[in-house]
Amino acid sequence: MLFRDRLTITTVYRITGTGMTRAIFSWMAGLSCMLSAATWADTSDYQLTNINPQPLHGPWTLVQLPDQSWVVTERRGNLVLIKPDGSMTRTKVPLPGLYFKGQGGLLDFALAQDFALSGKVLLTYAQGTDEANRLVVVSATYEDDALTDITPILTLQPDRATPVHFAGRLAVMSDGTWLVSSGDGFDYREQAQVISSHLGKILRFREDGSPAQDHPFAEAPYVYSLGHRNPQGLLINPATQQIIEHEHGPAGGDEINVIAAGENYGWPVITNGKDYSGARITPFEQYAGMQQPAYDWTPSVAPSGMALYQHTLFSELTGHLLVTTLKAQSLLSVNISGTPVRSERIFATIDQRLRDVAVGQDGAIYVLTDGSKAGIIKVTPAE
Repeated sequence: MLFRDRLTITTVYRITGTGMTRAIFSWMAGLSCMLSAATWADTSDYQLTNINPQPLHGPWTLVQLPDQSWVVTERRGNLVLIKPDGSMTRTKVPLPGLYFKGQGGLLDFALAQDFALSGKVLLTYAQGTDEANRLVVVSATYEDDALTDITPILTLQPDRATPVHFAGRLAVMSDGTWLVSSGDGFDYREQAQVISSHLGKILRFREDGSPAQDHPFAEAPYVYSLGHRNPQGLLINPATQQIIEHEHGPAGGDEINVIAAGENYGWPVITNGKDYSGARITPFEQYAGMQQPAYDWTPSVAPSGMALYQHTLFSELTGHLLVTTLKAQSLLSVNISGTPVRSERIFATIDQRLRDVAVGQDGAIYVLTDGSKAGIIKVTPAE
């Protein structure tokens, strides 16, 4: 059976007994072959299809619109739209003072609850210079495949002089307020424990950028939780309203945390990781008043994006977190409600740096790869 996509290749993987046979069909080259691979954790056949007609350049997030188009941010400041018919357009977003260096640039893109009516979206980006930069949240209107009314609504403080650990992931709560994750700036890790600083925090705010009314810290109205390092994954389970976050540790100590208002998640006082030099960061793995992670990856996997799978197309994954990784170069399934919580590699033939993951309206899993020539891989059951 031959599966064709708009690019060049569709790959079908079939698992039989304790082994797996892989058939790769190339549309352009007209080649087919059968390869063997090792046993792995998946329980169903699947196929991979590339859906982007041109390479993506340094992408960061992947979001599906109600019309089934896909929006991808590129850190250099571009918004890429891929429509269901396969057409692709790239638009430069006019972001004042965009700081595109290191891990900085245009980061997240998220739809407001009433997006279908209002076209309202929020974006995050790094702004500034080498000497003074910061994370900024902007609101905008998205209509006719373009952004208008781009307005800064929240500028995180204090400034930093490092081009890394911005975080920048957005999530909207059931009451319409928003969360944004903020990294510690790498050289400023002690700021994660300073309540007046926005670094190393999850912040909560209204859609106009003002603080939410029922904040847990009177002296820090934006701070929802503290003690975070570089939290690039953030989502809210719509069924339970549980807030789930993941963050990069140093050498080891990558974490998944279940976030509650006013709680302290420990960084850098407690961690299972070590400094990149191999030195201990802290003598503590536990400390009074600080929360333990729901799951810890040691050694590091470098988690990047995250989605909650709630479809039945891959029934064995229903209710699991899907986590993309950079260092481990794999897609992970995490049974966050399990006892114990487990992390397993899935679709093991996807073996490259992965930036983000999303679940489509069709139940397919869409994986955004990382790098200067990145793409979107659609994962579906084999036909």
